[in-house]
Amino acid sequence: MANFIITTDDNSDLPESFFQEHGVGCAYFSYYIDGAHYTVGNFLPVKEFYDRVRNGALPTTAQVNPEDVKELMEPILKEGKDVLHIAFSSGLSGGYNSSRIAAEELREKYPDRKIYVIDSLCASLGQGLLVYYAQMKKEAGEDIDSVAEWVEEHKLNMIHVFTVDDLNHLYRGGRVSKATAVFGGMLSIKPLLHVDGEGHLIAIGKSRGRRKSLQDLVHLMDEKVGSYPSSCDTIFISHGDSEEDARYVAGLIKEKYDIKVELINTIGATIGSHAGPGTIALFFMGETR
Repeated sequence: MANFIITTDDNSDLPESFFQEHGVGCAYFSYYIDGAHYTVGNFLPVKEFYDRVRNGALPTTAQVNPEDVKELMEPILKEGKDVLHIAFSSGLSGGYNSSRIAAEELREKYPDRKIYVIDSLCASLGQGLLVYYAQMKKEAGEDIDSVAEWVEEHKLNMIHVFTVDDLNHLYRGGRVSKATAVFGGMLSIKPLLHVDGEGHLIAIGKSRGRRKSLQDLVHLMDEKVGSYPSSCDTIFISHGDSEEDARYVAGLIKEKYDIKVELINTIGATIGSHAGPGTIALFFMGETR
């Protein structure tokens, strides 16, 4: 096994079992809801979090700070190992900058160690998919330099397409106008969005009705695969407490592609605070965002 550790943060929305089984390190964002602060070790059960949001709670989130990232990285460096950190998109949070600052301080203390910090320009299981591919390369015996180079070269091949069930959550986050949220809700308009090459959430279309929006995610996959059809054996799907719809999307994909690796997991509180319950997001490797 190569003598380095891959680390990331919980906005990758990978299950805890993945971190434990593969030895991937994780930094954790925190959030506030109903006047209480929740951080790693006392997070609400995900179902309770989404139920509170459905009942009108308005959560806010807090990014990791440099000290959080140093606490994650330093024990690894003390063991004589190097670190490759894949951070949440700088287009959505300051967490990447916190990680960069932490790395700069640790390089002074551990000058013989390699510390790479990569801005994934990804979110949710798009970030998770990038971490997954990096970890598979590490476990295949590649060194930190080659894995870091691959991640930097291919991070924009991690395609994100998603839809939300309630436009009001995006309105509160400044992603759509109030008029769009009101009339979209009245007309059952469901936006189709993606994460662009700068790591921002961008609307790219709309569907009339929930079921049509889920089908359109698969149509977008067909369009964006490009010259990467062989990579469509791996799909990740995240959801805002809407597993049945996530599995419906997975079923549609399996009718078209030979899926060998499938991961379906809940969207965590940080992204869920802005996207809301019912969000469905599809991730795969494709030619272009």
